[in-house]
Parts: sequence; C-alpha cells; structure tokens
Amino acid sequence: MSDVTIGYALCGSFCTFRKSIEQMKRLVELGYRVLPVMSQNAYSTDTRFGKAEDFIKEVEEICGNPIIHTIVQAEPIGPKKMMDILVISPCTGNTLAKLSNGITDTSVTMAAKSHLRIGRPVLLAMASNDGLGASAQNIGKLINTKHIFFVPFSQDDCQKKPNSLVAHFDLLPEAVAAALLGDQIQPVVR
Repeated sequence: MSDVTIGYALCGSFCTFRKSIEQMKRLVELGYRVLPVMSQNAYSTDTRFGKAEDFIKEVEEICGNPIIHTIVQAEPIGPKKMMDILVISPCTGNTLAKLSNGITDTSVTMAAKSHLRIGRPVLLAMASNDGLGASAQNIGKLINTKHIFFVPFSQDDCQKKPNSLVAHFDLLPEAVAAALLGDQIQPVVR
C-alpha cells in the first residue's frame, strides 16, 4: 500500500477528533502515505476537546508531513495528482452543505474540488448534529454524486440528539479500500 497516498482532512467536529486521529494512525500503520489537511477552524481553534497546537503537532508527527491548511496550499492537489483518495474525517454538516452546493471557501472544500476535478474518490466520515435535519438533503445529494463515498454512519444518540449522525470511524480503513476500487461499502446507514 505504500504506493497509495491518502489525503486526510479534518473539519471542526472537535468532539470526534480523537476517533478520527486514531483512524489516521491506523492508515499509516497499514502502510499508506498520508497527507494531512485541516480547515482553518480546525487548524486554529482551541476547544474543551484540546488545543489546536497539540492536534497540529500530533497529526504532523503521525503523518510525517506538514498540514495543508490554506486554500492556496490545497488548490494544486488535483493538478499535481498529490493523492489517490481524499478522506474528510470528520466531515461536518457545514462541509457537507458546501460540498453539495459547490462552495469552495475552505482548505478542505478546495482540496475536495481540486481532487474531484481529476475524477478521484472522496470519502466522507460524517459527524453532524443535524444529519437528519437540515443536512439530510445534502447527504442525499452527495450519496448520489459520482466519486463521493461515505463511511457507514448511524444516529449516535437518538434520544438526546435525534437528528445527529456520526460515522462508524472504525470502518474507515475498509471504506478507504472500497472507495479506491470505486465501491461503497454497504449498508451505508447502520
């Protein structure tokens, strides 16, 4: 797998960073080369889940590559064929909306646009408190979009957060392998 390069983008669902970074580490351990990408918010925001500088240091140590965190840095991803697949994990409702409506105003959405324009797969590991609310239409649109794949997801707390959907992060390596072959692992909703 050392000939496969994965772009791995983190958006601002800070409560899922730990689960996502564990999967990033698994991908590296499986022999993939990983290029990290972070949205500006993920790159610069300290939260109750951790300090931005600590996440930056950890991600760069795991990947052995500097983080792409600006639109300018992300733009050449497609033209230079920098990655075989782009994983967006966590992918927030905000990023889902931007992707489904062609909005390119962050490093992550630029990375996706640049990567998709050369017909390569983008894998989304969702984490959205409104996945069964306002974001549902965007999920539906993206599920039906060529070269977009999803890590299987489900409600994470149907009693307290009935609209919230989150990826089964532990399925991310399997979803990467499938998406590289042009396949969506099933069932998508678990």
